[in-house]
Amino acid sequence: MAIKPETLLAELNRLRKDLDEDHSDIEWLTLHHAFCFISYKMSDFQKYVQDQQAAGAFDKFDG
Repeated sequence: MAIKPETLLAELNRLRKDLDEDHSDIEWLTLHHAFCFISYKMSDFQKYVQDQQAAGAFDKFDG
């Protein structure tokens, strides 16, 4: 089953939203800025996911 980049981005956003917005917390900062960066570079992320899909990186995912 092919995984969609939007699925990965949605999960990253869920993880970010699970945390209190705390600009002093490295975990929140990391998730927030990774989410923002990937969102801005969605076409690059789509290409990355396609390349990883071809390499078998998501073969064990059954979502």
